[in-house]
Amino acid sequence: DRDGKRKSCADDNSPLIRSKLKDEINEKGWKGKIRISNSGCMGVCAQGPNVMIYPQKIWFSEVFPGGVDNIVSTLERIMSDV
Repeated sequence: DRDGKRKSCADDNSPLIRSKLKDEINEKGWKGKIRISNSGCMGVCAQGPNVMIYPQKIWFSEVFPGGVDNIVSTLERIMSDV
């Protein structure tokens, strides 16, 4: 979070994005299998908010609350392979 001085991952409703992701994970029964957390700087603040699925290293940049469904779809594919 750069307090609005420059673009960062903390901009553009990032708390809402995190909350929606957590809700989806809980709804799908994946709590304990998938963890939603904050991270330190990943070096791509200008493209934030950013979401990374790790260890698969799948990146989503310029994420908005409406993009959570796309992230969840990716997680569904990953979980189906587990």
